[in-house]
Order: sequence, then structure tokens, then C-alpha cells
Amino acid sequence: MTGFDAKRYMGTWYELARIEHSFEKGLTQVSAQYSLNDDGTVAVVNRGYDASKKEWRQANGKAQFLGDPSIAALKVSFFGPFYGGYNVVGLDDQYQTSLVIGNSLDYFWLLSRSKIIPEQHFRRLLEKAQSLGVDLSQVQVVPQ
Repeated sequence: MTGFDAKRYMGTWYELARIEHSFEKGLTQVSAQYSLNDDGTVAVVNRGYDASKKEWRQANGKAQFLGDPSIAALKVSFFGPFYGGYNVVGLDDQYQTSLVIGNSLDYFWLLSRSKIIPEQHFRRLLEKAQSLGVDLSQVQVVPQ
């Protein structure tokens, strides 16, 4: 995505849907907090509730743009030198909802500034993700 304004993207986002992977397995009430560092990288704090252990889990990471910061293509690391893709492929003009795909279509997140969005809007966003190649049969709703 081009024309990306990193400053507007910073702040709290809530995960409304995702393709589940081991690092988020079973987590609910997932949020991501983004803030710009002085060096142009992005501090990332992901947080979610693990109901089976009755505890909150948090992961701190760092993201950096792959090139021009006006292009929403980043790499993010939570585990030392290992990076994953973070590509914003859909973003409304008000920066209220975001579609993110990782290194491949096996990694997908639907994020929102609000914990709840109208069902019709949620479905439209999933349809857009599907048009980009996301397998909706793999996507699960994340309880907030």
C-alpha cells in the first residue's frame, strides 16, 4: 500500500479476525500498540488473554520499514534476529480498519481501532481479504 502515513497508524489496534498460528493460539482480547521510535523503527506491543492459563500474555517487538515509509511494507521481530512480514494491504481513509498480510497469505489479521465494528463492514473487509487471496476458511473471529 502506498501513501501510508506511519504517524496516523500509530496507537492501539484491536484484532477482530486472524489466521491462527502457534504464537497466538487460543488468545482472545488481542490488541497491538504501535509507537514510532526516534530512529524511524516502530515499537510493537502485542497483548492477549490466554483463558486456559487465566493470564495475559504480552510480546514486545520492533518493526522496520523495508524501504520508503510511505509504503506500508515492514518486517517485525519478536524473537531476536527472526523477522516476519507486516504488509498493510487495506486501510480506510480514516485509519480505523486495517487488513494485514504477513510474508505469505498464511498470515492474516483484520485490525480495528474499535473492539466492535458493524457486521456488514466486517463482512466487506473479509470479502476484500478474500479478493486478495486470503482463504477465509482459515480465518477465525477473535473475541474482544
